[in-house]
Amino acid sequence: MDPILSVAALSVVLGAVIVFVFFKSYLLKQRTEVQTIAKPELYSDPKKPSKPPQPISRKSHSKSHSHASDQNKCHHPLDLNTLKGHADSVTGLCFSSDGRNLATACSDGVLRVYKLEDASSKSFKFLRINLPAGGHPIAAAFSDDASSIVVASQTLDWLFLVYWEHHKIHEKQAILTLTGSTASYGTADGSTIIASCSEGTDIILWHGRTGKVLGHVDTNQLKNNMATISPNGRFVAAAAFTADVKVWEIVYSKDGSVKEVSKVMQLKGHKSAVTWLCFFPNSEQIITASKDGSIRIWNINVRYHLDEDPKTLKVFPVPLHDSSGSTLHYDRLSLSPDGKILATTHGSTLQWLCMETGKVLDTAEKAHDDDITWISWSPKTIPLGNEQVVALATASVDKKVKLWAAPSVNSS
Repeated sequence: MDPILSVAALSVVLGAVIVFVFFKSYLLKQRTEVQTIAKPELYSDPKKPSKPPQPISRKSHSKSHSHASDQNKCHHPLDLNTLKGHADSVTGLCFSSDGRNLATACSDGVLRVYKLEDASSKSFKFLRINLPAGGHPIAAAFSDDASSIVVASQTLDWLFLVYWEHHKIHEKQAILTLTGSTASYGTADGSTIIASCSEGTDIILWHGRTGKVLGHVDTNQLKNNMATISPNGRFVAAAAFTADVKVWEIVYSKDGSVKEVSKVMQLKGHKSAVTWLCFFPNSEQIITASKDGSIRIWNINVRYHLDEDPKTLKVFPVPLHDSSGSTLHYDRLSLSPDGKILATTHGSTLQWLCMETGKVLDTAEKAHDDDITWISWSPKTIPLGNEQVVALATASVDKKVKLWAAPSVNSS
C-alpha cells in the first residue's frame, strides 16, 4: 500500500477514536446521576454560610440520614427520620402517587428525588437534578407518574419538565404554590392537572404531560395565599387576601379534555383572611384555616347550579397559643389519606389534630430548627422496617426534610 495512503488512513482512524471519546465523555457528563447518601459527615456549623451548588460528581456523597449526629437532642417519638444533604433551605416537597418517591425543591438549585425503600433506613438513594443557573426551585409536583416532575422556579418564574418549559408564566409575579391531581372525575381522561398559583391574583391550570395551558382563573382578591386542586381533578380552590374562599369547577368534554373552568361557589363564614385550605380525599369537603383563629369544614357537595350554597359542617378553634395565651394561626395544612388526621404548622411547630373532634393528637413544638416551608402526607403506606406506615414529610429553612409517623387517633 502507498505509504501516503497508509498515513492518511491511520489519521482518519485516530481522529474517529478521538471524536468518539470526546462525545462519550460529554454525554456522560450530561447524564443525571443516581447518588447515595451513606455514612455521616461530622457536625456542621449552622452559622457558616452555605456553599454554592457544586457540579455533579461521580463520587457518592456521604451524609447521615439517621439521628446519630444529634445524639444529645431529645427527639419527638413520631420523628422517624431526617433526610439531610441539602445545601440550602428546602422550599417544597411532594410524594409520587405510590408514595415510594419523595421530591424536594431546594434553594441550592437542585431538585432531589428520594427513593423511600424503607423510612427507617440510614441511607437513601436519590436522583439529583441540577437546574439551570439562576433557577432556584420553590415547588414541585409529580406529573402522571414518578418519572416526570414539574418544577416551579422563583427567580426565573418558570415551570420546567423534561418535555416542556414555560417562562414568565405569571408575568413578574412569583409562584407561591404548585399542586397536581389526577383528573378522574366524570369524563376526564386521567391526566395530571397542575395548578400554579402566583402571589398576584392569577392561577393557571396546566396539562402535566404536555405543558398545555388548560385555563386561567383570577381570584380578584388583591393577592393570593395559595391554591390547590381536588383529588379527583374536579375543583380548584384558592385562599387569598379576603375571608372568602372561591371555588371553580373544571368542566371536561366527552373526549376527556378540559372544556372550561368556571366559578361555581364561594365559602363565606370566616372573619379574617384564610391562610390555607385542603380538600378531603373524597373531594366533597374542604378544610380552611383562618387568621380569625378558627378551622372550618365545608360541604361542597351541593347543587350549586340551583344556587344551593356550600354548608359549614364543623367549626373548631385553633388550639395553638403563644406564651401570652393569644391564639396563633396555622401556616399550612395537610390531611391524611384517610381524612382522619389534620397536620398543621406554625413557624417551626408541627401539630396533629383529630378531624372528628378538633382535639390535639400531638404537638412537636420544635419540629425543625427553623420555619417549616411545606408539609405533605404520603398518599399510600411506605415501608418502615417490617411495618407499613403512612408518613408525613416536612421541609424547612433549616436545610432538612423530616419523616413523621401518624399519631394514634385514639389518643384524642
